Amino acid sequence: KKYHPLWMSIHFTHPEELTPETAQACERLADAGIPLGSQTVLLSGINDNLEAIKSLVHGLLKIRVKPYYLYQCDPIPGSGHVRTSVEKGLEIINGLRGHTTGYAIPTYVIDAPGGGGKIPLLPDYITGRDGDDLLLTNYKGGEYRYPDPGGAIGFDNYRFKGGPARKQVPMP
Repeated sequence: KKYHPLWMSIHFTHPEELTPETAQACERLADAGIPLGSQTVLLSGINDNLEAIKSLVHGLLKIRVKPYYLYQCDPIPGSGHVRTSVEKGLEIINGLRGHTTGYAIPTYVIDAPGGGGKIPLLPDYITGRDGDDLLLTNYKGGEYRYPDPGGAIGFDNYRFKGGPARKQVPMP
């Protein structure tokens, strides 16, 4: 091939944006071999509820767009009236998980201030450890044991990428 693959990210905010015209445009791009992903910003009073996001992600899949990212609204000047809590975003992701296909679940991220990059946020499904068993809770609240001999995940002092947390990161 002469050219490397092209991927396109499209910003959809609400299911009402999924009009016949946008569906036709996405169809033309997808038919041309361009993989499509959606980046959606979580906005208070606009799409900060499970019904709106679920309708949006299902509609996106129907027009061949992968729900890629759900962004926490950046704390920039003038955005306070549309920002919602991180807890609300996690509730939405948890409400999707187990109730729809995994293809419809975007990665919920914060674009960390100060150049920290995108940090994924997930509901906490690891609840602890009992000896060699990892203690898990599923999307319904069911509790499960998973054999994990010799593992450290689940201990209070464990952190990925380097074991115990070693330093405090100052906030800007």
